[in-house]
Amino acid sequence: MCGIVGVVSDAPVNQLIYDALLLLQHRGQDAAGIVTQQDRKFFMHKAKGMVRDVFRTRNMRSLPGDCGLGQVRYPTAGNAYSEEEAQPFYVNAPFGIVLVHNGNLTNAKALKRELFSTDHRHINTESDSEVLLNVLAHEIERCTRGLPLTPSDLFQAVRSVHRRVKGSYAVIASIAGHGLLAFRDPYGIRPLCIGRGVNNTVMLASESVVLEGTLHTMERDVAPGEAVFVDLKGQVHTEQCAESPKRNPCIFEYVYLARPDSVLDGISVYQARLNLGETLAKRVISTVPPKDIDVVIPIPESSRPSAMQLAQLLGLPYREGFVKNRYVGRTFIMPGQGTRKKSVRQKLNAIGSEFKGRNVLLVDDSIVRGTTSKEIVQMARDAGARKVYLASAAPPVRYPNVYGIDMPTKDELVAHGRTVEEVRELIGCDALIYQDVDGMKRAIGAAADTTGLGDLPIGGFDASCFDGVYVTGDITSDDIQRINEGRHAATNEQEEDTSRLALPNAQTA
Repeated sequence: MCGIVGVVSDAPVNQLIYDALLLLQHRGQDAAGIVTQQDRKFFMHKAKGMVRDVFRTRNMRSLPGDCGLGQVRYPTAGNAYSEEEAQPFYVNAPFGIVLVHNGNLTNAKALKRELFSTDHRHINTESDSEVLLNVLAHEIERCTRGLPLTPSDLFQAVRSVHRRVKGSYAVIASIAGHGLLAFRDPYGIRPLCIGRGVNNTVMLASESVVLEGTLHTMERDVAPGEAVFVDLKGQVHTEQCAESPKRNPCIFEYVYLARPDSVLDGISVYQARLNLGETLAKRVISTVPPKDIDVVIPIPESSRPSAMQLAQLLGLPYREGFVKNRYVGRTFIMPGQGTRKKSVRQKLNAIGSEFKGRNVLLVDDSIVRGTTSKEIVQMARDAGARKVYLASAAPPVRYPNVYGIDMPTKDELVAHGRTVEEVRELIGCDALIYQDVDGMKRAIGAAADTTGLGDLPIGGFDASCFDGVYVTGDITSDDIQRINEGRHAATNEQEEDTSRLALPNAQTA
């Protein structure tokens, strides 16, 4: 889960890219980087930390040029603690290429061996993004063979990338002296869109909110499998480069990851969350009679639209019962789960008057580990709630995610191998209501406006963390085990606090 942006303009782009990364901060808080291009020379600054901390005035002044790209990173593979794995990544041949990537390659280890033994390329980090960059560079070199670079050469190279690379990837690459190349994987798992602004500016970004927030007009989503080349004059060249593209966006983008004011692949994230609240209301009625509920309270922040819609349909009061401290950052050294609970209380506080003597229905967007949910339920009881019901706008998370979301291993997932009743007992609530998988897909699909999606309307969703169906069709249990071994967060006594309450939320980023 990362956020990427690329810009070609007739004016300097450093400030524009910085502003765009601030709008993408909810997609990654571990590291940030910007590279600009001027007179075939790249200028780069990247480091661990939030955008506002990584880039100071002196850094911005050292980023000249009218073409550039940037990334905010939340690592899902490789070494989360390494400065070297902050993006963008750079190779000097052919031409000089800098790349940013959102997603996760499922065959990165095999590609790394292939790059060394066959392509004679060296990979210096554990990042799959560096692997992807070298595959792209090798294929561009094969297509050009010393000749001047043309858009058709780039599109041929992307076709070869699609054949070699497995997994999810939304990519933007800057090619020295030529412009920006962007493409999505053939399933469109990770989002990418394109828009235009003043000064002949063309912008590509992970979410539409970036275009709107920087006063650009969104033109469309980049289609799954499509490649887009923007030359340094702002002329846009496009071509479909996948043999059998399908539009199967990650459903967790709509459940939690994306900002509510974004539209991804024709689906309004906010409307999707309203719809989830509507279908969840029907599930609540079948479990807890509305007369037994005094108030509906969201767990900040992404669950608010679902909670509001649910409360309205059930005719129940909606109240803000928790206040999130937006100024508490991540806790970097956590001595075990006991301190994890303490960190939740540092980041969330209950308003006692909204709980005392009441039967409360808490609404969350999803439940992953369950440790945060358990602590929040106890907070509600400590604040005086008579009964605490918990409803999740998403189904049980039972399977690992392999496409770029920092999802725990299956043994860490509270719903894996447990019934709903067993999860309820572990969390400690009086009733636990989950969304069902088909209801979630229908609710989010109903928020789609398919006009403008061309020949590839929504064909389905990647909902693998809920239903165990991996849309790329190449994932085995051995693959999941291998990917789990590469997860950046080790579950030991030095574990970072990766609960969602530890991160700036989409609505407050």
